[in-house]
Parts: sequence; structure tokens; C-alpha cells
Amino acid sequence: MSLSLTFLGANHTVTGSSTLFEANGKRVLVDCGMVQERDLQSRNFDPFPVPPASLHAVLLTHAHLDHCGLLPKLVKDGFAGRIYATRATTEIAKIVLLDSAKVQAEDLAFKEKRHTREGRSSPHPYAPLYTAQDVEKTMLAFTPLDFLERFSPAPGISGQFHVAGHILGAAMIRLEAGAGDEARTVLFSGDVGRWNMPLMRDPTLFTQADYVICESTYGDRDHEPDTATDDSLARIIRETVEAGGNIVIPSFAVERTQDLLYRLSALLRDRKIAPIRVFVDSPMAIAVTDVFRRFKNLMDEATLDRISRGDLPCEFPGLTMTRTADESKAINGLIESSIIIAGSGMCTAGRIKHHLRNNLGRPESTILFVGYQAKNTLGRTLQGGAKETRLFGETVLVKARIASLGGMSGHADRGELVRWLTMLKQTPRLLFAIHGETESSEAFARYVEEKLRWKTKVPEYKETVQLT
Repeated sequence: MSLSLTFLGANHTVTGSSTLFEANGKRVLVDCGMVQERDLQSRNFDPFPVPPASLHAVLLTHAHLDHCGLLPKLVKDGFAGRIYATRATTEIAKIVLLDSAKVQAEDLAFKEKRHTREGRSSPHPYAPLYTAQDVEKTMLAFTPLDFLERFSPAPGISGQFHVAGHILGAAMIRLEAGAGDEARTVLFSGDVGRWNMPLMRDPTLFTQADYVICESTYGDRDHEPDTATDDSLARIIRETVEAGGNIVIPSFAVERTQDLLYRLSALLRDRKIAPIRVFVDSPMAIAVTDVFRRFKNLMDEATLDRISRGDLPCEFPGLTMTRTADESKAINGLIESSIIIAGSGMCTAGRIKHHLRNNLGRPESTILFVGYQAKNTLGRTLQGGAKETRLFGETVLVKARIASLGGMSGHADRGELVRWLTMLKQTPRLLFAIHGETESSEAFARYVEEKLRWKTKVPEYKETVQLT
């Protein structure tokens, strides 16, 4: 039997997740994500490393853009197979991809207008990677599945989705190929969630796998305790309100925004912060929150208990959902301090850039990061202490307070990843560390080798590894 893995994204980086699994000539792609690091974004426009028409299927771990964002381009370029995902992921992916198509069109139109005003021209056509029509066509290829439902993405390969705990609908994927002595199990971690976090169930634990492809976003560190995170969030809000500024939070529309609303609801209920206007300025986040309400069965017991008592975790007095551009612009005319939650989470596109332009120059405001910021993104630049940055072709001075809450991450930290791995009763033949910056992936691989005595590998981009 011939088995191999080819690593086509999120190798020494944290975005653009994509891994090719081949078994006896059958090709299955796990994730097809968009690259968000500025210095690597050209990969989004490059031809796919393997012909899309040669793929039998795509398996989607979850609906974050860095895992699903290039699916419409894949279909547009010739992929004609099925896309397998959980039911919640299927619904959220449509929202995320339609928003991506819209943001691409808006950003390109703004860029073309600015270039025309400045008397410049672009050597490349002002064309998006894909359109809303491409997204609609892509959604026709989806096959929604329940967790634990067995499926066969290609002859000789079977699979199951298991709860990952990262975001609503997020899955770990267990693939089996071959029979008898040649049977092999390959486990894709997806993005591993955390234990005892708001809303989400805990990650699934496994007892056997021959090969493990494991994320390593936080493979070189541990998060602060969750209680400390809530205390820090409350303190930052109180201090910023006292100074007369806004709390601007770049947030991923899927899960991170809902997590924030959950925490803010609790802080207001327990009177740890005074009543304050909270804006969710993201049509995508609003739509995803509606999906959360429909998939209550996927939430953890604590959340279900709150809901049963009439305490809705994503609703509270003072919360405003802004859907239109005019509603978004009106926020900047308010005098009183507000919490503004907007996407994208790494400040690469969307409405957050407008709120940054209006608040970065205000010493009384706080820009609060609550999720991972990849290298060479605007978010990482600000997090790194930049004194100025470029927004919409203009230089903006950074005078606002920059703060981060690492404990709100939806990714497991080093200790949690090891907790997940050590439930395997037999040592895997090989563990691959992906979805992490070089320092993080290599540190995690070393840690696993030293602590668990496992064989590990940090694969290179486009590297193929034979599994038999």
C-alpha cells in the first residue's frame, strides 16, 4: 500500500492550512485555507501545487478563513469532487466565504479608486480571487455530516469527524486506509480547542493513531489562567472608560466574537464593569451568532444550563449589532466610551481597519487583541510596538494603548496539546508539527521528543513524506 502526505500550507506559518493525503493513488485534501501573512499572500494567487481536478475530495476541519478561504478558487480552477464538513461548519463556511468575496471586491474597488486619484496604475488587473457566484457554486459541492458519522471520501479511505472544541462545528479528522496488517490510521488535529472554555465542548481524546498531524500555534508556551483573563478584560475596560476612550477589539467573527459576548455578559451581570455600549460591527459575526443559536446542541453543559435559565450568553442590554455601512460609520460619531468588536481578527481586511484609523491616534483609546496575530499582519505589527503604520495608503501614528489577552485564545497551548496527545495508548510512528511559526513548531517538536520520546517532524512547504 502506498501512503503519503504532502504539506501545502501552514508549514512554518499559521495560515493557509492545506495537507494532501494520498492512498493508493486516491487524493484527498484536508483544508484549503487562505494565506494571511503579508509576505506570503502571493501564494493565494499562484496555481495550486496539485491540479484541482486530480483531487477526489476535500475535508474541511472548520470554517476559519485560513482553513477554508481558497475553496472557491479550487472549484473555479477545476475541482469537481465533494467537500465534506460538519453541518455547523457548512453553514458557517458559506457566511465566511461570501464575506470574503465581498471584502475582496470592496478592498479592490477602494484600492483602484485610490490609485486613480494618485495617478498610479497597477501591473495586475483589479480582480478578486473569487466572487459571490463562485462561492454559491462551491457550496453545491458540500456534503454536511454529523460528528462521528462514517464516510468514504475516496475508494479505500474512510473517515470520521470528531469534536475539536476550537469553534462551533470544528472537527478533528480521523482517516483510515488499507486493510489487515497494512491498515493505517492518520489523525488530523485541525485546530485543537481548550478545556473548560466558554460555549465549546472539550476536545475529543483518542487512544490510537499511526500518524498525527498536529497544530502547534502555541506549541512553545502556555496561556494564562482563564480567571486572570476575565479580570484583565474587566480592568482594561474600566481604565479605558475612565480615560474617555474606546476599547477597539479586532476579533474573528467565528467563536472569538461569541466568546467575547459571553464574557462581557458575565462581567456586566456580576457588576465587574459598569454598563457600556457594545457594538458588534461585523455582518459576518452577526450571521455566525445566529448559527450559534441554531446549534445549541453543540455547546457545553455550562452554556446549555445558562440558556435553560433564560440567561442568554450572547445577549445583554447595551449590545448593538451593526449590519450596514452607515450604521458602522455612525459609531465614530459617538462621544461616550464604547466597546467596538469588528473583523478581521488579524486586521488584514474589513471594518476593523476603519475603527483603527479613527482610534490609533487617540491616547485615551485601547486596541485590545484577543486572538493570535500571525507574522507580517497589521495586527502583529501593532502588537509588536509599532509607532506608526499604513492604513488606506496613509501613515497613521500609533498613540493608543495596545493590549493583548492571550488567555482568550481558542487554540490549545503547549500543555493542553500534550494532554491531548498523551491519551494515545501507543506511540505513533510519527508526529508532524504544523500550523505554527518556525520557532513554535520546532520548540513543540523538541518538547514532544523530550517529554514523550516520540519521533517528530516539522515539514517544509510542499514537502512530500511517504508513510509506508
